[in-house]
Formats: sequence, structure tokens, C-alpha cells
Amino acid sequence: MTADTTGTTGGAGTAHWAPGDHILWRYRGNTRPGTEGRIHICRPVTVVEDTDELLAVWMAPGTDCVKPVLADGTPVHREPLATRYTKPRATSVTRWFGPGVLKLARPGDPWSVWLFWDLDWRFRNWYVNLEEPLARWAGGVDSEDHFLDIAVYPDRSWEWKDEDEFAQAQRAGLMPADRAERVRAAGRAAVELIEAWDAPFTAGWEGWRPDPGWTVPELPGDWGRTPTRIGA
Repeated sequence: MTADTTGTTGGAGTAHWAPGDHILWRYRGNTRPGTEGRIHICRPVTVVEDTDELLAVWMAPGTDCVKPVLADGTPVHREPLATRYTKPRATSVTRWFGPGVLKLARPGDPWSVWLFWDLDWRFRNWYVNLEEPLARWAGGVDSEDHFLDIAVYPDRSWEWKDEDEFAQAQRAGLMPADRAERVRAAGRAAVELIEAWDAPFTAGWEGWRPDPGWTVPELPGDWGRTPTRIGA
């Protein structure tokens, strides 16, 4: 199904997508207060499960995705940290060649949890991506990344990731002090969940496998379009 198609209507009047539906998982660019970031990350994904409690999607190997680059085409991660968030940017379409990624998000949570495997399906780790709670629209979900993340390993150990980027984003004016504190608070709440070893870490998702009949979603030409409300 295309990214403009919604599934059935679930409980509490919330429109749900059906397993196998194709939607877009997008992120707005981080901007200074008072400005609205345009979409700079777009990943076509396949719905695994969509209920009032959880949205689970699969990003398959071979998926064409949109990612940010510097205006001259330089990959963002190759730019020195001191100027990474101040130079002009553009977007580029690139193909995801690595193992697929399973993404889990609960409504209202200021993070999503991603699962990574090696090519032989040996489970590698969970990744807590701190972000704005997902906003649903007819074609998928939108968010804004908060730079700071947490890696969680099968032995229940964990570590903060990208603290240097989080600090630099604050220096560059992309993360005001009050928002940075909210992000830190969200991170601490996620750590409490990890240390309690609660869902999704106990839900058995590491044993999940995609339906072999699923096709790789296509990246639509209007991937950056303004969201339309579900049911509109």
C-alpha cells in the first residue's frame, strides 16, 4: 500500500495502519527557537504493528532514504563538530544497505527504541533515540531528533551516546537550556525503564523477523510534503 493510505480505525478513535502498510518515518531539521524546521530525514518503512499502545515499523535493507548533507554534498558526520551545525545544509537520497532496523514507539514517549542486528540476524543492541513524541499524519509520523541517545546491550548494560553532539547543539543555539533539561529528564526516565528491564526490552522483539513477502517501500517524490491529518 502507498504512504498516503491509512489502515483501519482502532480504539479511542485513533486511525491505525495495518501490518504491511507502507508509511514514512520523518524528522524535521533542528532549528533555532521561533523557526520551523523542514523535513530533512525521511525513511519509508513497513508497519509491523500499530495499536493504541505501540507503533512498530521495519526499515528494510535497500530502502531509499532522505538524509541531510552539507550544501556542498559533504556528509554531515565528516564535518568537524565545531561547524557541523552552522554550515548550510541540503538533502540527499541514499540507499540503506546495512541490516534492517526495527523501530518501536509508544504514543507520547519522547523517544523511540530501535533494534539492530548483524547481517546473520545475530542481535546487536537496542538504541533509545531521544526525540519529540511522534506526530501522526495520513502518510506516516514526524518528529525532531534531540541529539542525545542511549545504547542498550543484551547483558543489560547501557551507555549514553552522542553527548558531544548534544553539547555542540546547545552551543550552536539549536537546543535552548530549558529544552536541553527536558531532553536530559527524558533520558533519565528512559534509563529508569532500562534499569527496571521493562518493555520493550522484555517483549522478545529481538526474535522478530520480517514477513518474507513484504516489498521494500518506495520513496515518494513528494516525501517532504506538508502533513495531512488522518481522515482528512
